[in-house]
Amino acid sequence: MPSNKLARTNDDIQLVMSKLLREIKDPRVNQGMISVTRVETTGDLRYSKIWLSVMGLQNEKEFKKGLKSAAGWLRRELGSSLKLRNTPELTFELDHSIEYGAHINELISNLDIKHDEDEQ
Repeated sequence: MPSNKLARTNDDIQLVMSKLLREIKDPRVNQGMISVTRVETTGDLRYSKIWLSVMGLQNEKEFKKGLKSAAGWLRRELGSSLKLRNTPELTFELDHSIEYGAHINELISNLDIKHDEDEQ
């Protein structure tokens, strides 16, 4: 379990990355609504893994290429926003859980279930 300081750092990175991702002008990255769902940073603050959920993503491969090309800018801006001993190297993972949850909700709402009124 992460320490309180590391948990706060993860939360700070998540907040700043959410803002920075909206500022990217690359059309490969601006394919949909981007949400930072989770951040995990190593104890020495050298590496951060950032999970992103993108609603309306058309091309996952191009999105990842766009993120990779913007990673240096994101890291520099993160370092200037947060006063950390080390600015972590960023890696990005796609989190499909929100889309999957929306899909399951849609399936459930489309079920045609008839309830007997006598069972109450």
